[in-house]
Amino acid sequence: MQRVLMTGAAGGVGTYLRKLLPGIYPEVVLSDMVAPKDLAAGETFIQADLTRPVEVARACEKVDGIVHLGGFSVEGPWETILNANIIGCYNLFEQARLAGVKRIVFASSNHAVGFYSRSTTIPTNVTARPDSRYGVSKAFGEGLGAMYAFKHGIGVTSLRIGNVGTEPIDKRRLSIWISPEDLLQLIRIGLERPGLVYEVMYGVSDNRRSWYDNSRATALGYRPASRSEDYAPAILAKPEPGADPVAEFYQGGTFCAAEYTASFDAQKSRS
Repeated sequence: MQRVLMTGAAGGVGTYLRKLLPGIYPEVVLSDMVAPKDLAAGETFIQADLTRPVEVARACEKVDGIVHLGGFSVEGPWETILNANIIGCYNLFEQARLAGVKRIVFASSNHAVGFYSRSTTIPTNVTARPDSRYGVSKAFGEGLGAMYAFKHGIGVTSLRIGNVGTEPIDKRRLSIWISPEDLLQLIRIGLERPGLVYEVMYGVSDNRRSWYDNSRATALGYRPASRSEDYAPAILAKPEPGADPVAEFYQGGTFCAAEYTASFDAQKSRS
């Protein structure tokens, strides 16, 4: 990888990675709808709206690999999700294909599989159970990535990211947290692993309470250095506000509980 593009560079995850990517690849190009507020003089930034193919094409020029973080990062109205995360994701993959990009790492989410119970450990090849319109858009992105991998020969990795931060901040994040350094390790596998066609991995650190079987990532060389359990005593000692029973039962948490109208008892018995 000589020239790597990172979309969503002004977002929270992009901000973490901006500090870690320099020095790994000869040239890192940052892109977003607006420039990061602390953009340094030595950083390369190309403004691009994912819904505008011409702007996306300009960002993809002479790029070898892409870390696609761009889009709407939480639940939102359908029109917002449709434009930013579905149309925008298609534009990114298609313009990458036209530009001859070799690898794409797609930032999927745990919310693509949020409607599995917390008592279940799920591998990467489970049926998608999105917990929100946002989750649906991530399931779409995974499917789109698989198509571009097998139809067009781009090496694609979908990372079902839990929660990125310097440390977990509550009980749920003890299961889904990933440090920026561990996330970078997964991204490097996606960009650099020889022979990679299409892979799905969970974006989590070495979490004893994890709900995910990440053995495929391990097989590809992932060795997480961060452990959420190191933070567990302090987190569990703090009282947490009462939670919705739907949010507490499912892995997707509040994304599952929002707008929920099904019979919870009936659904719970089938999970």
